[in-house]
Amino acid sequence: MFFDSSLEFAKSLDQQDPLNSFREEFIFPTFHEKEVRYFTGNSLGLQPKNAKKYILEELDDWGKYGVEGHFLSRRPWYSYHENLTKMMAKIVGAKPIEVVVTHSLTTNLHLLLVSFFQPKGRRSKILCEAKAFPSDQYALASQINFHGLNAEDLVEISPREGENIIREEDIISKIIELGDQLALVMIGGVNYYTGQLFDMKSITAAGHSVGAKVGFDLAHAAGNVMLSLHDWGLDFAAWCGYKYLNSSPGGVSGFFVHERHANDKTLPRFAGWWGHDKESRFQMTPGFHPIPGAEGWQLSNAPVLGMAAQLASLEIFERAGMDRISQKRTLLTGYLENVILNVSKKNQALCSIEIITPSDPKRRGSQLSLLLHGKGKEVHDELTNRGVITDWREPNVIRVAPAPLYNRFEDCYWFGKYLEEAIQ
Repeated sequence: MFFDSSLEFAKSLDQQDPLNSFREEFIFPTFHEKEVRYFTGNSLGLQPKNAKKYILEELDDWGKYGVEGHFLSRRPWYSYHENLTKMMAKIVGAKPIEVVVTHSLTTNLHLLLVSFFQPKGRRSKILCEAKAFPSDQYALASQINFHGLNAEDLVEISPREGENIIREEDIISKIIELGDQLALVMIGGVNYYTGQLFDMKSITAAGHSVGAKVGFDLAHAAGNVMLSLHDWGLDFAAWCGYKYLNSSPGGVSGFFVHERHANDKTLPRFAGWWGHDKESRFQMTPGFHPIPGAEGWQLSNAPVLGMAAQLASLEIFERAGMDRISQKRTLLTGYLENVILNVSKKNQALCSIEIITPSDPKRRGSQLSLLLHGKGKEVHDELTNRGVITDWREPNVIRVAPAPLYNRFEDCYWFGKYLEEAIQ
């Protein structure tokens, strides 16, 4: 598509945007003396205006009912997570039985790894991407240690020499090479650093072809890109809710367990009473009987206040639809890419900008990672001084994430203007 570099063109794109009105359902930061241009939905999403209302309703019900709020409140706490399930399942392309919202991301990953990383004999290795998000690396390494294995059992796949992103054919080749030594493939669906979107369907098929289990960390994918977790057939996945899904700082996480595992009571798991059969939960008898599906991996009571914030956001996603969000994401990110490349071209002598995120829209989400040659952190700091909120990742990358629900094309226009000023 042709992109004009004028402000009028950006405004015309906003006028044609069917999602433009959703911006009004979010609260923008006011801490800066200048108008904030917010591009860090990949780190913490903005607050939906209804989040405060829903949280206050739960606080009011807590005051009114006390413990009886589990059954008498307007959204009974006993089954609160069920308010989120169907909407979340749509976002990730799953069946409701395959999805639950609870706990936090790394907690959920550990709970799922207990079930799906079961090294036996030669089959002891985990394959992940190099420069995965640190929490994933820590979780996988600790699982390796827990099972008494060696550091070599955690295999990382890296970009080729001189390249920034990992070639998917290299992932597939490594899976085939490891063969019956491979117990688990676990990769970030969208890499937090480069913004690369992996072909989860092909990776899953390759992992299963050698007898391994396959899971993904979807922290940077859920609510960002179109997902079809059920159809792709992966064994499990987990995601945080506080990035593109706007669930509040440190907010609730979600996870997926494929339907084929729904009634498998032989899977080892760390059990808790909220994962126990609902009909007999309050009989308090010994012996754990898991709820079929993802709910069976729950541990404790629903964190209602956090879920209230997530509910406010999911209702917006439900009305907007992931198909329309995805269409806008492609156009919005493509426009921003064009803006950045124009700035780079005009300012080569001062600072060359390399976008290390794939240029193919099918291989990325709502993120562009800018590798700055000639300048670095000072450009990020100058952007911040102008009210542009991005984030910095060592050694020399600025991550910019235009979120389709609340970012405008005009925001991207001004990003380009302020980027050029920061470079100069």
